[in-house]
Amino acid sequence: MTLSRRGLLGLAGAGVVVGTGAGIGIDHFAIAPATASGTSGAAAVYPFYGEHQSGITTAAQDRLHFASFDVDGSDRSELISLLKDWTAAAAQMTAGKTVGTGAVGGPLDAPADDTGEALDLPPSGLTITFGFGPSLFDGRFGLAGKRPTELIDLPHFAGDALEAALSGGDLCIQACSDDPQVAVHAIRNLSRIAFGRASIRWSQLGFGRTSSTTRDQVTPRNLFGFKDGTANVKAEDTTQVDEHVWVPRGDSASWMTGGSYLVARKIRMLIEPWDRTSLREQERVIGRNKGEGAPLSGGKEFTEPDFHAKALGSTLIDRDAHVRLAHPDQNKGALLLRRGYNFVDGNDDLGRLNAGLFFIAFQRDPASQFVRVQQSLAGHDALNEYIRHVGSGIFAVPPGAKPGSYVGAELFA
Repeated sequence: MTLSRRGLLGLAGAGVVVGTGAGIGIDHFAIAPATASGTSGAAAVYPFYGEHQSGITTAAQDRLHFASFDVDGSDRSELISLLKDWTAAAAQMTAGKTVGTGAVGGPLDAPADDTGEALDLPPSGLTITFGFGPSLFDGRFGLAGKRPTELIDLPHFAGDALEAALSGGDLCIQACSDDPQVAVHAIRNLSRIAFGRASIRWSQLGFGRTSSTTRDQVTPRNLFGFKDGTANVKAEDTTQVDEHVWVPRGDSASWMTGGSYLVARKIRMLIEPWDRTSLREQERVIGRNKGEGAPLSGGKEFTEPDFHAKALGSTLIDRDAHVRLAHPDQNKGALLLRRGYNFVDGNDDLGRLNAGLFFIAFQRDPASQFVRVQQSLAGHDALNEYIRHVGSGIFAVPPGAKPGSYVGAELFA
């Protein structure tokens, strides 16, 4: 197998140790279907195999490592081989095990199958979720006729300042965990396995989840200090999840039944201007108070906003407030399951904090869900004065893999 220079640079840029053949084909070992451990934190184990991929309705973990990949070459069999190897490795790591023969169990004179930095660490609720970008269906792999109509090319939104180096990709991997080293270990090893077949296009570390995906979780705060994701779809709301998150049988691509569509947006927050803004103005922009997270129309955090409530002739929640423009009532009922994370990438050339929100949302139909909401926000949201969208990606997330098979197998059937 020829190793491309692009592959070498991609792996080096991700901080991945490059060794010789790390092939760990799915037939090298088998993992029985796992069941949720029922615990949280370090001891939590979530199943890799199942009807749906984990990492979607799973209780949102505290840490993220997200990576987008470009596939090298146009060999369909190599792509399938990569997905098989990734599936096998993901099943091992989510179960709290090392990859292949491990970090220390193989020959001393050859690179180990596992890089070893997660040795002695518990599973920490690791989930690994795979997705396929629109560019994977460009004809290289004979998949052009299988691209779902829902896997659209996202339109340009008003105010977008997207960077090509932070956008797109043939494949994506979302690794979430309650231990940052466990999440990084997952992406590092999957990148290493991909050597010569796919290379990292861009990646993002995240911390401090900005959404709750179950009712047991407290609503977190974003870097602007406000509670984020109060109205998020919750895993317990199975009717909403079935209607707005999972792809049902009968949608455009049968191989996506039980899957979902992921939209990722890297949103830089202009921290310094925001920090010099009065509390009153911050609350007006968001449409909620900063302490309780209650809508400015009154009540508590989970009180439904009243967009008609007035005082002194003006609505209590401004026309351009973020909470109003993002609300389903303003977007023909569009709902998203959000799994975003904060990020801090150091400082820019002017010494400003390079930080913000790495937005992730899952949905059944991006055109009628994410695009509809984002068009509303991009055109009128008062928050636009304080944010910039700099990265973007959309991916088809296939259903969960079955034991003995591999993620995305239905696509290649």
